[in-house]
Amino acid sequence: MYNKFERWIGNILSQELPSNIMAINFNLYEEENDVWSLELVGTASFDTEDDDWACDETFDTRETPLRWEQKADWEDILVNISSIIKEYLEKGQYAEKLKTYQGVGVGFVDGDIKLLYKR
Repeated sequence: MYNKFERWIGNILSQELPSNIMAINFNLYEEENDVWSLELVGTASFDTEDDDWACDETFDTRETPLRWEQKADWEDILVNISSIIKEYLEKGQYAEKLKTYQGVGVGFVDGDIKLLYKR
């Protein structure tokens, strides 16, 4: 799964993103039949005390999400994708680009955000 994520995020981060992005959040979605999806969202604000910063979207990859099939519950999916993103932040090709933002989080679109990186 890491390689699939790496290809997907590489395609996004190899392009110039809007200059008004302050933070990045990865929104997780549970679809039907054990299908999950992930989108990258750039936000115009960031606040460690208020998860609503992730709703202040200025950029998204809704048209090109990462999708995969996996039989698991949502907690396991969150742990798994969090580990993959953390690994990418350590060694990924565009990790330094992600680290220029004030924060990087992940979470289900209707749930809490798990902050994975804070500058």
